[in-house]
Amino acid sequence: MLTKRAFMTSTVAVAATAIAGSARAQAEEITYLLPAAAFLPAFGPWMLAQGRGYYAAEGLKVNFVVAKGGVDVAKQVGVGNALIGGAIGDTPIIARAQGIPVKAVAVLGGRSLTQLVVHDGKGINGPKDLKGRIITTMAYQDTTFFALQGMLASAGLSKNDVDAQAAGPAGVWQLFAAGKADAMAAVPDWIASVTDAGIKIKIFSSDDFFKSMAQAILVADDTIQKRPDVVRKLVRATLKGMQDIMKDPAAAARDYISAVPQHKGKEAYIEAVFRLYNTYVYPGQTVLGTIDAERLAAVQQFYVKEGIVPKAVPVADLFTNQFVQ
Repeated sequence: MLTKRAFMTSTVAVAATAIAGSARAQAEEITYLLPAAAFLPAFGPWMLAQGRGYYAAEGLKVNFVVAKGGVDVAKQVGVGNALIGGAIGDTPIIARAQGIPVKAVAVLGGRSLTQLVVHDGKGINGPKDLKGRIITTMAYQDTTFFALQGMLASAGLSKNDVDAQAAGPAGVWQLFAAGKADAMAAVPDWIASVTDAGIKIKIFSSDDFFKSMAQAILVADDTIQKRPDVVRKLVRATLKGMQDIMKDPAAAARDYISAVPQHKGKEAYIEAVFRLYNTYVYPGQTVLGTIDAERLAAVQQFYVKEGIVPKAVPVADLFTNQFVQ
């Protein structure tokens, strides 16, 4: 026979289990499209938000699925195959030009994702010294290459003045590290890989030459109108993951590796990547996630000038800050 205390304890335990089960049952399951493999450190804010339970606390169960790059993410989100996705902040410029109705609803950092990296001691002191040089980039239709074009243009150069080689996400830094390229258009992940290999480098921030964009969260116009609550929850949780990296990259690296065990034993590398994001990508926002309309407009103007997109669209069609205010 149960004593009164045992009965009460049992009742509380059953009630707690019921509440937890109810919370799980009420969690909304959504698909989040990533432009590349989820285990890449670039997606640290998202994986931290998942690992530290920020999405769950918002009542969301997020399933990450990999698409074929940022433009493919925009296309899939635009036609409703996924509720939300990630790309670079300037991807809506390309998408809207193709009639794809998506907007950026948050950008993870006030500076550029792409940096110019060169070998130290090779006489390269900025884009002006790249004429005739070999430069690795991920792909010719990738936003890192477009950012490189913008940096070259700041020095009066074009893509035809350099030997740009599309090398894929691994080849970008591996060819550079092997001394087969003079420079690379790189994201922090690749920069850390090169320094980890003992290569002496110089980093030139894209922001000093061409203000391209950081990573962004993309949503279809229809979803913004019909499901603003879900968008706001996901944006809030993801930005919390970014804020954690900014506040304590060492602790964030440890929890990130717990969530992404492929990197076990690489704590120093992940922390180095996070610190590079803190230096070159994340700063510059008074309110985390805010999209700078003037910056986006300038990028679009360059895209039109270079023929990357055929025409400009109203800048207001490219983004909204309603979910970060």
